[in-house]
Amino acid sequence: MTTTTLSAKELVEKQRKFFRTGETKSVAYRIDALKRLRSGIETYQERILSALRADLNKSEGEGFYTEIRLVLGEIDYTLKSLEEWVLPRTVPTSDQIPDGTSKIHPEPYGVTLVIAPWNYPFQLAFSPIVGAISAGNTVVLKPSELTPTVSKISAELIREYFPEEFFAAMEGEVETSTELLREKFDYIFFTGSTQVGKVVMRAAAEHLTPTTLELGGKSPSIVHADANLKSAAQSIVRGKFLNAGQTCVAPDYLLVHEDVRDAFIEELRQEITNKHGEDVMQNPDFPHIVNGKNFDRLNAFLENGEKVIGGRSDREQLMIEPTLLQGITWDSPIMQEEIFGPILPMMTYTDLDEVIEKIVDRPKPLALYLFTRAQQVQDLVLNNVSFGGGCVNETLLHMSSHELPFGGVGDSGMGSYHGRQSFETFSHHKSMLVRNV
Repeated sequence: MTTTTLSAKELVEKQRKFFRTGETKSVAYRIDALKRLRSGIETYQERILSALRADLNKSEGEGFYTEIRLVLGEIDYTLKSLEEWVLPRTVPTSDQIPDGTSKIHPEPYGVTLVIAPWNYPFQLAFSPIVGAISAGNTVVLKPSELTPTVSKISAELIREYFPEEFFAAMEGEVETSTELLREKFDYIFFTGSTQVGKVVMRAAAEHLTPTTLELGGKSPSIVHADANLKSAAQSIVRGKFLNAGQTCVAPDYLLVHEDVRDAFIEELRQEITNKHGEDVMQNPDFPHIVNGKNFDRLNAFLENGEKVIGGRSDREQLMIEPTLLQGITWDSPIMQEEIFGPILPMMTYTDLDEVIEKIVDRPKPLALYLFTRAQQVQDLVLNNVSFGGGCVNETLLHMSSHELPFGGVGDSGMGSYHGRQSFETFSHHKSMLVRNV
């Protein structure tokens, strides 16, 4: 079902008519809308957290810090600087036009579509919406049908706080997405799999609609011989098993120097216990796999290689415990697609150049994590491997910074957002030269 009585075509036409009134271009209107969104999130906070528990078994703490707090932070960061961002920017004018002035004017695209994923169903829906609103656009949100409780709550929040000609949600299955993608939007922002991203891009091409694609991929974590193993284990366990590994920038596989393999395995084992308890299967706060289909896909991966840590699963609970696999090769089934679950395959190496060559031969990952104390090693990896973004001696935290644009490259996506970059992404930059005659 949808949260509006309008069809996709009618909703787009209604929003386009409203956009043409010019109201959303007012900075005051944008600021008021962002403040209303913030108020709505605070009012709905407990319901949002309950919905995250129902759909993914996220604890209150994990739900707040990984979903709600990040969106509120985006809103606050934007409100502090929006009046500056919207101003035309003066740039130098050619000496051949001494009586000219050149300016770049950011302007909204118009009617935008945000298609959200299920793994962080609140954060990854509303973070880009902050950018769309701040840039002066109207928004249609398509929440994920795989997290129906969060979808319903999100739609209720939007309906209570915003008129549908400005901001509306359309719930539904794949057919709803298909219906929306038939329409001509002025900008599309999609977060999800590479496979579906191709479908979205094909649909956008029919209307020559600019698109941001936030996809995924197999993000490597390299643990070099000189790494601080305890710190590396803490970061990797936190980054990999957050949301039961259902994170687009989670470490997807480990490349560990042969000299530190055994010691690092023990650090991982200890950190998993410290973080999730002696028996993770009895931990009521460990997130669940989103549905049976994904569980079955992940469960099959448990037959790859040798289980060194973990390996148990329970389909009734949709639960898989944190698992480390060794005896994995580049040709193993688990290395052929993004895992998106709490299973971590490990390979070892002695020659870093060979590892770099193997990574470069594969599709460009969304993230890369490198653990080393040597600047020379950092330079070698960062200068020779293309990836969306990442960390040295940490995981995930690059995507939490409002100052760092977040996005993929190649198969892991195109375009970026967060902080000011969200405003820039949802703005067309109109170049104007004025002669003072």
